[in-house]
Amino acid sequence: MTTVTDQPAAVTTGDPVASAPVAPVPVAPVAPVGAPAGAPFAEDSRGFGISSLVLGLVSILAGFTLVVPAGGLVLGILALKREPASRTMAIWGIVLNGVMLAGAVLATLVAVAFGLAVLPFLPFAFA
Repeated sequence: MTTVTDQPAAVTTGDPVASAPVAPVPVAPVAPVGAPAGAPFAEDSRGFGISSLVLGLVSILAGFTLVVPAGGLVLGILALKREPASRTMAIWGIVLNGVMLAGAVLATLVAVAFGLAVLPFLPFAFA
């Protein structure tokens, strides 16, 4: 009497290589989209350095906001620590953002001082 099972019987051959477990094969990293096949790509990123430089240039026009230069300054400092390849862009971003941030803070202090100086003469302006 024979029994039928749902699982197939293990095939045993005399070859020990054929029955040995297969080890996983390591896979190489994939190149970015648009890059030629087999082209090497840089592992390091320049995102913080480029962002700092762009925000430094934008802060020339929008430096009065205090947010743009402050964000660019932070990104420039992070780029100096994390991205040695974008050191020049990070330094330029820090310089531009630092100058614009200092100028915006100085302009704000001058405006507040001028407003406080003119405040006692305000009732005479509407007489």
